[in-house]
Amino acid sequence: MSALVEIHDMCKIYNPGENEVKALDHISLTIHENEFVAIIGQSGSGKSTLMNMLGCLDVPTSGSYYLHDQDVSNMSDNELSDVRNKEIGFIFQGFNLIAGLTALENVELPLIYRGVGKRERLRLADTALEKVGLGKRKTHKPSEMSGGQQQRVAIARAIAQAPPIILADEPTGNLDSASSREIMGILQTLHEEGRTVILITHDNEIAAQARRIIKIIDGKIVQDSQECC
Repeated sequence: MSALVEIHDMCKIYNPGENEVKALDHISLTIHENEFVAIIGQSGSGKSTLMNMLGCLDVPTSGSYYLHDQDVSNMSDNELSDVRNKEIGFIFQGFNLIAGLTALENVELPLIYRGVGKRERLRLADTALEKVGLGKRKTHKPSEMSGGQQQRVAIARAIAQAPPIILADEPTGNLDSASSREIMGILQTLHEEGRTVILITHDNEIAAQARRIIKIIDGKIVQDSQECC
């Protein structure tokens, strides 16, 4: 199994100087293709900062990050944007759907930004919604759907162009227990189909459903349940 993510001695420091905050403190981490990893930590632990690094939303103060053997540590914003578009599907706690658009249009939107032609993006969006069980809700707007259904639209949006990595930030944080089980079931299926799933959470029960659990406290990795197979 080949390495997908390789982080070496990564630090992220905010407000350098007298009042500096070391959000990540010399972290090293390898995640292989087709892993299902949960990164767990409480508020202020550094897990959100680590998510931003893994998702190419920010760059480290020092250290290196290789994604698919490509050093993304010092890329420009435009270069990072290209990497995100090609490599990563994001799922957020707040769904981040556009209220005035239908489910189908919400899933289509990132594909428009990526320059996918109309016929192809309709096909991809339609297929993605079918995959998450919302084939009959394509014309519904977010206000006409439950929280669990909105999160399934967000997952469809993330997987429409089949990125190799799914990065899910507290994907069940706003959901009831039944909807949470549905969402985790979809993530399990995506993993079984060959995607690498990285789940950020503070919930031990949610984290326990991953195959590997990495615990972060005060910007340091303090536990890794499986140094991958």
